[in-house]
Amino acid sequence: MSKGKLINGLWTLGILAGACGSPSQQNENVTAKSLDKVKPTYVTDQVNHDTDDPAIWINPTDPSQSLIIGTDKDADGALYVFNLKGKAIDSLTVRNIQRPNNVDIGYGLQLGDKTVDFAVTGERMTSKLRFYSLPDMKEIHPEGIEVYLGEEGPEYRDLMGVAVYHNPENKKHYVIAGRKNGPQDGTYLWQYEIKSEDGNLSLDLVRKFGEFSGNKEIEAIAVDNELGYIYYSDEGVGVRKYYANPEKGNEQLALFATEGFTKDHEGISFYKLDDQTGYILVSDQEANLFHVFPREGSSLNPHEHSLITKIPTSTVSSDGSETSSTALGPDFPHGLFVAMSDDKTFQIYKWEDMARDTLKSKN
Repeated sequence: MSKGKLINGLWTLGILAGACGSPSQQNENVTAKSLDKVKPTYVTDQVNHDTDDPAIWINPTDPSQSLIIGTDKDADGALYVFNLKGKAIDSLTVRNIQRPNNVDIGYGLQLGDKTVDFAVTGERMTSKLRFYSLPDMKEIHPEGIEVYLGEEGPEYRDLMGVAVYHNPENKKHYVIAGRKNGPQDGTYLWQYEIKSEDGNLSLDLVRKFGEFSGNKEIEAIAVDNELGYIYYSDEGVGVRKYYANPEKGNEQLALFATEGFTKDHEGISFYKLDDQTGYILVSDQEANLFHVFPREGSSLNPHEHSLITKIPTSTVSSDGSETSSTALGPDFPHGLFVAMSDDKTFQIYKWEDMARDTLKSKN
């Protein structure tokens, strides 16, 4: 079997005619290959209730000491902190968070006379965003900051998705909040600028945007800081793409991943080969697959994201995921992929195991 080739925007497995028998036999081989699940390098310790979404904090002085932060989604919920071998660090785990769904990481937030890295999660039962400094996981703004103020009805304040955007040009930090239910008039997502005065955090609403089909819900949100785009999963429909910079407007740039999903579109993450290229991975929850699309789009259109391949993993009904192409010590020389699994764990994969002979790895 030869290595894959890009033909009409899709990666083939390069099966050689004659060497692998008849076309029907070749198809069987392709199917067998596609069903060969990738195995994780590590599986985290179990949480108490229900894993949902992970994030990765990159340690700037020693990447091998980076951390994985994951949500335990329950009324008696928590943010669990794991090392890269999946061992829970009890001294850093934050408990008594009322149903945290998603978590994301920000770097270099000015806080008084210092800068901090931070984790932010949405506390669904209070409609509040909770902020924690990294790596010590100390709460920055005690009891959180409420969002969706003024929205009519509790059903439109049911906070779920959270993503952080850091504009590399003006250095501003933003957080994008999603919810379980919302209007179909293009105002489903709310974007806030994170501000700090005398070391105290506040949120300034800068825009409401985002189409919604009304089909199911929107939870998974991801931001590509370098390219400046927000992506989110309109479950059962596809992935929608917008500018991350609110000054560039609210035009929908793309709707892709509309075919080939079993049921729900879920977690979105990026493997970045450089500042411009790489892959977008989207969870096909019920099928235990991750669909892979070109981060940079096509040669003619940066907003054309055609399917490259599908990766079967050992996760069960995976929701949130995160990817990093940073070398994270001897276990993960080309980065890692971490995904929630419906057995109270997160599974941690070597990127090269996910890539196989089809995708590239960052050197």
